[in-house]
Formats: sequence, structure tokens, C-alpha cells
Amino acid sequence: MRDPVESLVLDLLEWIGTGSKPYQDVIEVWRTSCPRLPVWEEANARGYIAHTHRPGGVAQIALSVAGLARLRAQRQVQMSQIMANS
Repeated sequence: MRDPVESLVLDLLEWIGTGSKPYQDVIEVWRTSCPRLPVWEEANARGYIAHTHRPGGVAQIALSVAGLARLRAQRQVQMSQIMANS
């Protein structure tokens, strides 16, 4: 059985996408108090998340280089599966 946190981390990466989102929005949607589903914490621990905050601006969340690479790899796997089933 696949690790449920892995699937949710990939969902988080897809949700953030290639742009950025305000930190408050990301935390509101993805932070959990469930110790079995630490999606936000796991994505950070794996180095998939980049945090930026410009003076006078809103804190932003984007994918790090590692996060973008993981998202790209997952999309390639999905595309391969689609092609194999066609």
C-alpha cells in the first residue's frame, strides 16, 4: 500500500504549482494537527517548499528546485501510465 502522506505531499505540490501562493492561504488549507498526516511538515522536511517574504509584502510559498523536480517526475510517471493504458 502506498504511503498516504506521499500522495498528499504530491497533492500539495500540485496545488501550489509553478507559481506562488500567500503563506496564510497555504497554511489555512494544508496545515493539520493530525500526527499521521503531516503533509505541510513533510513537504518542508523534504525540502520541497521555498518561503519568501519581502519587507512590506506578504509571505509567499512556492516550490523549491527540489519540489519542482519532484512534481515534474510525478507528472512524467502519470503520463507514462496514461500512455501505457492507451
